[in-house]
Amino acid sequence: MNGCACELIHQPRRIVLTGGPGAGKTAILEVLRRALCRHAVVLPEAAGIVFGGGFPRKPSLAGRHSAQRAIYYVQRELEVTALAENPAIVMCDRGTIDGLAYWAGPDDLWQSVGTTLTAELDRYHAVIHLRTPPHGGGYNHDNPLRVESAAEAAAIDAKIAEAWAGHPRRFEVPATIDFFTKVMRAVRLVTEELPRCCRSHAVASVRSAVQ
Repeated sequence: MNGCACELIHQPRRIVLTGGPGAGKTAILEVLRRALCRHAVVLPEAAGIVFGGGFPRKPSLAGRHSAQRAIYYVQRELEVTALAENPAIVMCDRGTIDGLAYWAGPDDLWQSVGTTLTAELDRYHAVIHLRTPPHGGGYNHDNPLRVESAAEAAAIDAKIAEAWAGHPRRFEVPATIDFFTKVMRAVRLVTEELPRCCRSHAVASVRSAVQ
């Protein structure tokens, strides 16, 4: 991360970068991690921690519910840990709301984890939705934890859009043939959320990190 001269006590903003499988979240968050100042905390994906750590991916309804509850609690604790670092911004690789897109059966996710949709939406200052590319338009299985087909990824992407639809500050970044264009659109949205003291060099730093 680049340096930043300010030593202010920030009012931290939690920003979600979401989207279906293959949307480019991991790549864009890595660019931000390398380019933004030390007052920006970039979180890992909770699902990657859960499944990458060996949590079983069971096809049963009970198994799928257990996995989504585990992801929900890991996500919350990642955010709590980040907020203790006096960040200006916490970049979340998905947010708690994303669990709705993967929750099977009755619509009782929030009851299952003891919260409400309104409370979870209120956790986040803004949501940036990267749209999943279509089949033949850039979707791949480079991530070894990605198990969905292109059609399944598109369906999940649509469910994510529906899940976050109630957020008042939801922004979409469409899939583009030129991935650099998608990166820069997402970066502009992120930098607009930064305090002035952290914003001045952000876009130039990201351009350098991408090139």
